[in-house]
Amino acid sequence: MIFIVLFGIFLAYANGANDNFKGVATLLGSNTTTYKKALFWATLTTLAGSLTALVLAHGLISSFSGRGLVPDSIMAMKSFSLSVVIASALTVMVATKLGFPVSTTHALTGALMGAGFFASFNGVNISKLWNSFFLPLLVSPFIALAISLTLYPLFRFLRIQCGVEKETCICIGNETIAIVQPGQTHEQALAMVRVTELPTIHMGALPQCMEQYSGKVFGFRAKIVLDQFHFVSSGIVSFARGLNDTPKIAAFLLLAHTVSTTVGILMVAIAIALGGILHANQVADTVSNKITSMNAGQGFTANLVTGLLVILASQFGLPVSTTHVSCGALFGIGAVTHQAQWRNIFSIILAWVITLPIAAGLGIVSFAILKGLGV
Repeated sequence: MIFIVLFGIFLAYANGANDNFKGVATLLGSNTTTYKKALFWATLTTLAGSLTALVLAHGLISSFSGRGLVPDSIMAMKSFSLSVVIASALTVMVATKLGFPVSTTHALTGALMGAGFFASFNGVNISKLWNSFFLPLLVSPFIALAISLTLYPLFRFLRIQCGVEKETCICIGNETIAIVQPGQTHEQALAMVRVTELPTIHMGALPQCMEQYSGKVFGFRAKIVLDQFHFVSSGIVSFARGLNDTPKIAAFLLLAHTVSTTVGILMVAIAIALGGILHANQVADTVSNKITSMNAGQGFTANLVTGLLVILASQFGLPVSTTHVSCGALFGIGAVTHQAQWRNIFSIILAWVITLPIAAGLGIVSFAILKGLGV
């Protein structure tokens, strides 16, 4: 059973290498920050999500343990669990080395399906396979794409209507105003020079605020505020990914019956963080620069869509793919801005399509070899 734990940790490492940077890809793609700073933020927030899984994501632990998908007699076989973990880890790690952002969820589903059918063709619960695995994976990227197509034009319309530009600021301060008494002429008012300072709120360019206000000025530059929200939204995506992916992998460590739920999740969380730190660069380049050009506002919109969908799915125990959702959101942004790099997008989609059959094939081969070895 120790091999299940070891390969489970390897799968978590591969997951971190392939997935960790996806949450902050828009920060790098929009030149909001550097690779190192984005990676640090991704690691920190993903780790926070992984640890939160201790409390919020028990439904996903149950889903990806294979319970209800295959008979309990197969579930009890060491060779089944080990073959699923090996097949998933190899699929994700090879894709990572090639720079393709694939889904660990997709790989796990394929491996479960392949090993399950090989172990007991008639024993696999097709209804559960479709409703609990395939359907969320297939639908989620289209939902993300549709929301991005709707939300970004709405945000852009509101920005234009409000006259907000990069250097727009909201200023709060004391404006100096001359007070003219009833019956006074303009010249008399100027001669008396009676003024008062009234606290007001004004929206305009920062230099205008500085000219109009005396004393302390409390201002918000639109660009700075947007960058802060962009960082927060990318943190939400990474947090959601850690929350959603950690219990899926931990489910297999628990099948070894040698670690507790808490220890299993902690081991997976650390391995995911290390994978991202050491091997995220190739996938980072793909998701940041090879899907679509973007600015900070577009990146913020994509992250907002991704984070909300993945967190919502985690609450309902739905194994959606953060990869599919985040890339689907970026596809939508690229489509609405006409900046999508469709050749690269089609290559990514092709990688998604072949992930499941490759993982299924490796699941079959791994299961057959392990059975032959008497595991």
